[in-house]
Amino acid sequence: MEPLAVPLIVRILTPEAMRAADRRAIEQIGVPGMVLMENAAIGVVDAIAERYPEVRAVLVVCGPGNNGGDGLAVARHLETRGYRVQCLLAGGVELLGDAGRQLAICRSLGLALLFGDGVTSDDLDRLGEGCDLVVDALFGTGLTRPLEGRLADLVETLNGMARPRVAVDLPSGLDAGREHPIGPCVVADLTVAFAAPKIAHVFFPAAAAVGRLVIADLGLPPSWIEAADGDLRLLTSHELGALIRPRAAEAHKGDFGHVLVVAGSEGKSGAAVLAARGAVRSGAGLVTVATPAPAAAWVDAGSIESMTVPLPVSGAGALGEEALAAALRAAVGKSALAVGPGLGTDEETRRFVRRLVRETEGPLVLDADGLNAFAGAWEELASSVAERQGEVILTPHLGELARLFGLDTAAIGEDRIGAARRAAAESGAITVLKGHPSLVADPRGGVGVSPTGNPGMATGGSGDVLTGMIAGLAGQGYDPIAAAQLAVFAHGAAGDGAAAARGRMGLTAGDLLDALPGVWQRWEEE
Repeated sequence: MEPLAVPLIVRILTPEAMRAADRRAIEQIGVPGMVLMENAAIGVVDAIAERYPEVRAVLVVCGPGNNGGDGLAVARHLETRGYRVQCLLAGGVELLGDAGRQLAICRSLGLALLFGDGVTSDDLDRLGEGCDLVVDALFGTGLTRPLEGRLADLVETLNGMARPRVAVDLPSGLDAGREHPIGPCVVADLTVAFAAPKIAHVFFPAAAAVGRLVIADLGLPPSWIEAADGDLRLLTSHELGALIRPRAAEAHKGDFGHVLVVAGSEGKSGAAVLAARGAVRSGAGLVTVATPAPAAAWVDAGSIESMTVPLPVSGAGALGEEALAAALRAAVGKSALAVGPGLGTDEETRRFVRRLVRETEGPLVLDADGLNAFAGAWEELASSVAERQGEVILTPHLGELARLFGLDTAAIGEDRIGAARRAAAESGAITVLKGHPSLVADPRGGVGVSPTGNPGMATGGSGDVLTGMIAGLAGQGYDPIAAAQLAVFAHGAAGDGAAAARGRMGLTAGDLLDALPGVWQRWEEE
């Protein structure tokens, strides 16, 4: 999915919630369905004109339902603006309701219409030869079963056309309420969704078929969309940027918190370095790294902006009672903690982490081996969170969350939204489920979805940077949910900026750190 053109606050709706908003407009305040259809069509035509100014000839492929009616309205508005338009009704002439009324209008105007249940892929190929762009209005957000037979063949033919494809509301063949494709689907270059994005617009792998996503205004009051059922919200730069607090001219480092990072081990000092530098790059006034003594010199050299506390290790290199006492001393007076990157997973170190979580106070970010310390001990993690003074932020990827739940990774991946909700609700901790898109689930309800980030960030150390960023923001006094949302969005935006400058292949965690100041600067200037 390419960058999203969005208003200030964006809800992600289920198809059911969107239909409820439409019904409310029609039944409660008397906005005719035809008006909503006209508004939708104008949004599609405006998006085509803006995105493809060179296009003059358009083929509109319509289905048998309301999405087909939207397509007919699109065809009519395109023609009135001077485009050469052909319109194919793949489902024949039996259109009902508002879609039937749109067909009657197009007939009265003499629009070039082709009908027939028997239209073939060859027919579609021939029509496509004379056009510059194809509009997909076969099926929209009402589809819940896979396309088969002739319809699946039509979708394959549309995908084979060497023309830009614009989807009306949703690429045909996707289920708007599901993260995964349910069968063959159109792969669009541009999708114009109505009023709000749906789950399939935003979540991969379904969103891979969406292309660039534009949200068209249907004329519904924004308060209706905001009040619609559901708890998914797309995080936006405008919304998050408003949370950034200006720094007073007389400010000093003591005003911006002191973060303790407990991370690293022999051979994994880089994880501690990246987490520490993530906190520094996110504005923390002071950062201290508590790390096993064999790694301390490497951490000290790798993160010159932070301080280092060596933790004593056992003969096997693990963290035991002495290390716990040293870490607890180091945690006194700190404004936030980050625990886990590169610590190791031997049993003694796992006990160290579990006690550290229970016996410290203040905001705590638990990542990587901090999470692995509770693998198979989900109830213990939840009770530890409940007993602590200060919020906990968990930052698992799918594999780590699966280990916490004692489930298969694939099972978690089938419903990432549900998994994030469950983790937050059952643990009482803010849960950042990393991936694309990354999710921020609030235990009090609500899931924020970040549209930023790219595959180049799938590299060692990227998550360690995020851990430090969240702790750095929480340590400055940002509300923990705001700290998590800001960090996740900024982390992805830094990755996008680095990829734009250097490409995705070979992107490193260090590149994210270098790009971060530019992200904060843009927000500060706005």
